Amino acid sequence: MNPRTTPRTRTTPRTRTTPVRRPVLLLTAGLSALSLTACGVVGEVGGDGGSASPDRSYDITVGLLLPDKDTARFEKFDHPLIESRVSSLTNDQGRVVYANAEGSKDKQSEQFRRMIADEVDVIVVDAVDSKAVAPDVEKAKEADIPVIAYDRLAEGPVDAYVSHDNELVGQVQGRALVNALGENAENSKVVMLNGAPTDPNTALFREGALGELDGEVDIAKSYDTRKWLPEVAAEHMREAVKEIGAGNIAAVYSANDGMAGAVIEVLQDAGVTDLPPVTGQDADLAAVRRIVSGTQYMTVYKSFLLEATGAADMAVAKVQERSIQFDALARDVVDSPTHKDIPAMLVPVVALTRENIEATVVQDGVYTVEDICTEAYAADCAKIGLTS
Repeated sequence: MNPRTTPRTRTTPRTRTTPVRRPVLLLTAGLSALSLTACGVVGEVGGDGGSASPDRSYDITVGLLLPDKDTARFEKFDHPLIESRVSSLTNDQGRVVYANAEGSKDKQSEQFRRMIADEVDVIVVDAVDSKAVAPDVEKAKEADIPVIAYDRLAEGPVDAYVSHDNELVGQVQGRALVNALGENAENSKVVMLNGAPTDPNTALFREGALGELDGEVDIAKSYDTRKWLPEVAAEHMREAVKEIGAGNIAAVYSANDGMAGAVIEVLQDAGVTDLPPVTGQDADLAAVRRIVSGTQYMTVYKSFLLEATGAADMAVAKVQERSIQFDALARDVVDSPTHKDIPAMLVPVVALTRENIEATVVQDGVYTVEDICTEAYAADCAKIGLTS
């Protein structure tokens, strides 16, 4: 096993209850590609973004714990990207031990404790339940294993946090709805479908969205969605349709793409042909296709490559006893309910609409035009000029 260090504790921590706020930015197309080049994370290892000198140990085992398989990105992007980056940073000597909790906090706890028992060098965890995972983080700390919270801010003594600016995600979604509703926004009935209450990001998404929606629209119904499950979102939407009336719903704030798909199906089943604007998040392939066809209004594209690469860089740096802040891997600090001033990397986000599909997910290599423009979507792709 490789030597580890105990994280340095600040003697005068700043008191803050929410992550650092950032202004809403209109991010330009091609952001991810530009950022990747600037951070030195494209291609071979090198530059300031996580290079390791030859005298540092490369025999590294990274434990990776992801929360579910319902969110397409985790299996398709996050896992393989982190695995590839760790291999690249360690001259193919490092390895990733991977486990997916499939939505169960108990299963994730078992996986977490197994990794501790197996003495992995560092653990990267996207918590099913941010509070429930805290005792496992404590046990890792007792075993001198660094823990990096990934995508969701786990409670307990985590060493670092890698995610997106989650309040900005909600702001981008909320602003998109207000813009779509235009001058009729104030009298428009909006249904809010938030994420899982056990996910700390949910509160940030909602806070950001409400900052744009409050006073601008009529929020007729608001729901939290257990485990982000599309079938639960569908139940909520059917209730909203029954109470408000399908034709009276002017827009739907859906916190992610899986729920957006369920919302759209419920509205269509209710006989709505002129669909209201529906938001999403994660740029799932199905959602991008719905945006092409006009059934979903927008999604939030978050660079999986930047986030996954940042987590891998931090993991390797922690094992090699390098300062993630000195190496400029963590430029921000955030607070969880249990710990203050956690070093953080917050990756910016982009509002993806029909107008910038090619300049975002296609340009960044997430999907090809052929992936998006299957036979069923070929005519819609042609209308917006999305052709190979």
